[in-house]
Amino acid sequence: MRRQDISGRAHDLVLYGATGFAGALTAAYLARHAPDDCRWALAGRSTAKLERLRDRLASVNPACAGLPLLRADSADPGSLHALAADTRVLATTVGPYLLHGEPLVAACAGAGTDYLDLTGEPEFIDRMYLRHDATARASGARLVHACGFDSVPHDLGVRYTVGLLPEGVPLRIDGFVRTNAAFSGGTLASALTAVSRPAAMARAARERRQVEPRPAGRTVRAPVGPPLRSAETGTWGIPLPTVDPQIVARSAAALDRYGPDFRYRHYAAVRRLPTAVGGVLGAGALCALAQMPPARRWLSGRLEPGAGPGEERRARSWFRVRFVASGGGEQLITEVAGGDPGYDETAKILAESALSLAFDDLPETAGQVTTAVAMGEALTRRLQGAGIGFRVIIRG
Repeated sequence: MRRQDISGRAHDLVLYGATGFAGALTAAYLARHAPDDCRWALAGRSTAKLERLRDRLASVNPACAGLPLLRADSADPGSLHALAADTRVLATTVGPYLLHGEPLVAACAGAGTDYLDLTGEPEFIDRMYLRHDATARASGARLVHACGFDSVPHDLGVRYTVGLLPEGVPLRIDGFVRTNAAFSGGTLASALTAVSRPAAMARAARERRQVEPRPAGRTVRAPVGPPLRSAETGTWGIPLPTVDPQIVARSAAALDRYGPDFRYRHYAAVRRLPTAVGGVLGAGALCALAQMPPARRWLSGRLEPGAGPGEERRARSWFRVRFVASGGGEQLITEVAGGDPGYDETAKILAESALSLAFDDLPETAGQVTTAVAMGEALTRRLQGAGIGFRVIIRG
C-alpha cells in the first residue's frame, strides 16, 4: 500500500446524492456538526436542487451559504472522476448501488480517495471487491461500504463486545435486532434489486471466496442460524439474511483480536411467536414476488425513491441490537441502541464515518475494508458522543 498525496485537494469531504431523502438528512447533520474548518461540498445531478438544499442548510448554519455545489452524474464517469480527484473523502447515498454505484467506486479507487456508501446489497459489495479492491490497495483508497444502519451498529457492536471478552479463545456471539422504524422508497428499491437476483448474488459471493485470502490459522464463520427462543433477550430469534453478518465476518477475518475460532449469527428479535411466523412468511412472499418483473415494478411503485417517513414518525422510531456472547468461560450481553435507524441515525452514522476518515488518526489500511477495520475505536467514540449507546447489560 502506498497512499497517494491528497493533501492539496480542494475538499475534505464531498456528499454525493445530497438532494435525496437520506442525502438531505446527512447534509443537515453535517451542517450542524461538521467542524468549522471542514471543507465540504454538496454534489448531485441537479444544480437547482442543490441550490435549494444549500438554502435550507444556511437557515440551520449560516456558514453553509457558501458551500460549493458540484454537478456530477453516475451516467457520466468523467464527472465522477473529477469529483473524486478533488476531495479526500467521498460519501454517496445514490442507490440502488447495483444500478448506479460502480462508476463512483472505480473513480475513488483510482484517485486514492476514501469512499463510503449506504449499500446493503451483498452482490454489489462482492463485485466491487473483485473489480476494485486491488486498485484501491495500490492507490491507498479505503472503500468502506454499508456505513449506515447496515451495518455499523452490528459491526462496531460486535467489535465492542469482542473487546470485553478474553483474548485467544473461541468466541460465540449472536446479535438480536429490534426496531419499530419505517423505511423509505430508496431502501425498498435497493432491497427489491438485491433479492431479485439470487443467482447473481450467489455467483458473486462464490467468485469472491475463490480469490479472497483467508485468515491464517484461524476460523471465522457467520452461518444462518436456526430460529430459536433466546432466554437471554426474552425474544424469538428469526434469522436475518442481511449483509450484516457478512460484514462482521470480514472484520473478524481481518482482526486477530476476534480469536482463533469466531462465530456470529444474526437475528431479528420479536416478542411473540405469531409475529415471528408472520414475519418469516411475509419476507418469503416479498422475495418470491421480487423474482417477477411485473410484481417487482408494482412493489417499487408503492413507495417512490426519494420519499421517506416524516420527522414526526422518525422521532418515534428506535432500534436496539443486543449481543449475547460467550468465550473463555465468560458470558456477556451488550447493547447498541439509538433512534430512527433507517434515516436519522443512518445519516448520523454516514456523516460521522466520513468525518472520521477525514480527520481521525486511524490505522493504515487500504482497499475494501469494514468500518471496524478502518475506523474501529475512533468511530465508536464518535457515535457514542453523538448519542448512540454502547453498553454492557450483563457480565458474568
